[in-house]
Amino acid sequence: MSVKKIMIVGVGGQGSLLASRLMGNVLMAQGFDVKVSEVHGMAQRGGSVVTYVTYGDKVYSPVITEGEADAIVSFEKLEAARWLSYLKKGGRLIVNDQQISPMPVITGAMEYPSVILEKIREKGVQVMALDALALAHEAGSAKAVNVVLIGVLSAMLDFSDEVWQKTIETTVPAKFLELNRKAFELGRHAVSK
Repeated sequence: MSVKKIMIVGVGGQGSLLASRLMGNVLMAQGFDVKVSEVHGMAQRGGSVVTYVTYGDKVYSPVITEGEADAIVSFEKLEAARWLSYLKKGGRLIVNDQQISPMPVITGAMEYPSVILEKIREKGVQVMALDALALAHEAGSAKAVNVVLIGVLSAMLDFSDEVWQKTIETTVPAKFLELNRKAFELGRHAVSK
């Protein structure tokens, strides 16, 4: 199998670490060589966070360069635009249709860009946008946006629901297990709507 590359992008505090751990564990359970690399920038201050998940028969580097990502999972619209150049032609962009203002917007130094997703679609990019925050609330917590988005990605990958469920069970603390299972299922089924 050729090497596949997925980027998970967002801002600090959105749970990209758990999302990348779930992805990595599922891929290892399927027998792939997996490399995961996290870049944290100013994550603790709401800055950009990106995780590279690379898998295949043999992976030599976790790093993804521009035009190489098979899929990008974005926890926020502006982050989707920021990392779009990393998506390969024909790749998939999964976006939480949520606006989280960066510090320059909060301080009034700049305005949050308008019609971000429309501009991305105009470039011919295949975009799956959804209100993952609403689905996370439905599951029981706004903090479950990350697992909702992994659920969406799971529907686009060829791994059984059983593998995902087992991985959630072994990766998530027991007290949050049902919440995360529900968030995952809501995301997984959002694709077919």
